[in-house]
Amino acid sequence: MKITVVGAGNVGATCANCIAQKELANEVIVVDIKEGLAEGKALDMWQTAPINYYDTRVKGVTNDYTATAGSEVVVITSGLPRKPGMSRDDLIATNAGIVKSVTENVIAHSPDAIIIIVSNPLDVMTYAAFLTAKKASNKVFGMAGVLDTARYRAFLAEELDVNPKDIQALLMGGHGDTMVPLPRYTTVAGIPVTELIEEEKLNAIIERTKFGGGELVNLMGTSAWYAPGAAAAQMVEAIVRDQKRIFPVCALLNGEYGMKDIYLGVPVKLGKNGIEEIIEVKLNEDEMALLKDSAEAVKSVMKVLDEMNIMA
Repeated sequence: MKITVVGAGNVGATCANCIAQKELANEVIVVDIKEGLAEGKALDMWQTAPINYYDTRVKGVTNDYTATAGSEVVVITSGLPRKPGMSRDDLIATNAGIVKSVTENVIAHSPDAIIIIVSNPLDVMTYAAFLTAKKASNKVFGMAGVLDTARYRAFLAEELDVNPKDIQALLMGGHGDTMVPLPRYTTVAGIPVTELIEEEKLNAIIERTKFGGGELVNLMGTSAWYAPGAAAAQMVEAIVRDQKRIFPVCALLNGEYGMKDIYLGVPVKLGKNGIEEIIEVKLNEDEMALLKDSAEAVKSVMKVLDEMNIMA
């Protein structure tokens, strides 16, 4: 089995490293446009194999997609971060062009691959990859909810002084400040979280989760990579090991939750066929209203991409 990670930046390299250490494939290919970057990081990873006891081969290449041929899963992390003075539309145009080009190269060499998008803005970049790939939507989806729930659970574990392994949670909606955490579906070893924490503190954690990426940018001057890379690798693991894991994933809706033709974060079953089922949980009026608001925000960004005619 071969898995490809496109983009050898911090997120891509972390994802590739996690995949290798979990021994999810015989070979992990890391691709980047910067000369020598993927080769160097892959070599550095491979030299940890005797220390960390794994045998997945890690290989880096510069813009050579022939090396990725026959990949079962491809993770795309390519794209530029938003820079000072850059508008949202500028970021969309730049990264959509990158994601389109990468997806075309991926499909040319691995037409059957399952594609996981990590590039930002996440929801619209997943949409861009879907339009380019021209394949079933259960094979093209985005990583957002796995990361967002991880942050939410980490904050809760810290506040409650409990083991993060015991916390289960669900978030829906777009990736960003319109995401919809669902306290009703958050438990600690089966105990509803609302029985263990005051409402005010829970709401503060929810708000912190919504702006979790921004908090890290403010601290480090750049976006996060350990948690995003690990989150993408966890999705890869669910697919290649056919684990049937239930994760919140950025998926194309076709009537679920009363919505159509929109990529949005919803709970799904992940297995060897990619998204094997979109799960419709029962939402109350307030939760549904928040999800619709989030969907409108995502649709507005998708509309910006459509009007640019980049994907034509």
